[in-house]
Amino acid sequence: MSILTRKYPLWPESNPAKDGLFASAIVVLILFFLQPFGISEYEGNKFLLSLAFGLVTFVCSALLDYLIVVPLQKRVRIWRIWHQALTTLIEVLLIGLCNFLLSCLLFHYPVELKACLELVYWTLVIGIIITVLSTMITYQQSMRSQLDALLEKTTHEQEGISVTLHDSRARTGDLSLPLNNLLYVEAQKNNVAVYFTDDGRLGRAEIQSTLVSVMDELSNYPNIFQCHRSFVVNLNSITSAKGNSNGYTLELGGGLATIPVSRSFVPKLRSFIS
Repeated sequence: MSILTRKYPLWPESNPAKDGLFASAIVVLILFFLQPFGISEYEGNKFLLSLAFGLVTFVCSALLDYLIVVPLQKRVRIWRIWHQALTTLIEVLLIGLCNFLLSCLLFHYPVELKACLELVYWTLVIGIIITVLSTMITYQQSMRSQLDALLEKTTHEQEGISVTLHDSRARTGDLSLPLNNLLYVEAQKNNVAVYFTDDGRLGRAEIQSTLVSVMDELSNYPNIFQCHRSFVVNLNSITSAKGNSNGYTLELGGGLATIPVSRSFVPKLRSFIS
């Protein structure tokens, strides 16, 4: 259940019409080349017949997206995996039902309740498989390359906030910097190295402290996350991520730095995705 409540990424460049066209093209190709459901015995133009089913698929997909899914995505504050899975399953059911009605019209089949219920049953069986695969594949791709789109960033709320990391050697060695400039902190023997953005470049400062102390000093900020036994990262600075369930590599500050997320910290990282 925790997987279903994770945030699902919505891409700004997504186009419902393009997605519907892609789905209809798949339907046309399958029907024309494989000719299932008695299409092989159709005496007319099989390509035009396949196009007719593809057109119905396109109209159903595009209308559902434009009239229902897109408005819902704008109204729902956080679009989660279960939202995406449910709308995908409904779309599959709608496409199946409309294509069933078209086949009844073209092949002069009677529209019977029993046949409709059987269609719904098999469409659900197949649709659940399609829904699970498409939803999870897209989500895993986003986890690999667009992790920042899944995070609730607090950059705007922390504008103007500065933090101070204390150096245990001397008070004058304390390091103060804007919180939004902080990229990550790395443990190095008896010291920690603090990395930050400095006029578009990667800045570095070393103080005598520990990661435990750093985490304690930054405990009021939920975007500070320990991703490795040697690294603490500012989640707001993540540009992208690569990897899988065994571990991730985070790109920070638009490519200024790259740090690892060890396997043991992956579940905790996912808990930050709301």
